[in-house]
Amino acid sequence: MTEKEKIKVLFLCTGNSCRSQMAEGWAKHLKSDRIEAWSAGIETHGLNPNAVKVMDEAGVDISSHSSKKVTELMDIDFDYVVTVCGHANETCPVFPGKAKVVHKGFGDPPLLAKDAKTREEELSHYRRIRDEIKAFVEQLPEELEKGDE
Repeated sequence: MTEKEKIKVLFLCTGNSCRSQMAEGWAKHLKSDRIEAWSAGIETHGLNPNAVKVMDEAGVDISSHSSKKVTELMDIDFDYVVTVCGHANETCPVFPGKAKVVHKGFGDPPLLAKDAKTREEELSHYRRIRDEIKAFVEQLPEELEKGDE
């Protein structure tokens, strides 16, 4: 499959710090032969160090990623924009061209972990969401194309 044949997917969340970064990392790690992946946020919150840690545990290095605002990527002709949180889904900007917006929400690891009593308990929330995102990405691009039929 050539670069031209790959589908262009943007993973979008509120702050581009955790869930969308994990999704971009998984897509590049698992599906780089079929998907050209990006991530961005409605805002930028910086890269979440716990997201970097749990992805590294799974063999995916996202430490060089940066937190980007969606407005920085508006000139890319995406095939799909996948919103990975409710806020991004509700406030997703209109994309020029053919981009189809698909919502696939995941829990917010920092919010889930805020009452954790130990570091291990805190990281367990990040690991669970990491694994849920991986399971979703493993089904791409077929999962996205289902809605096109």
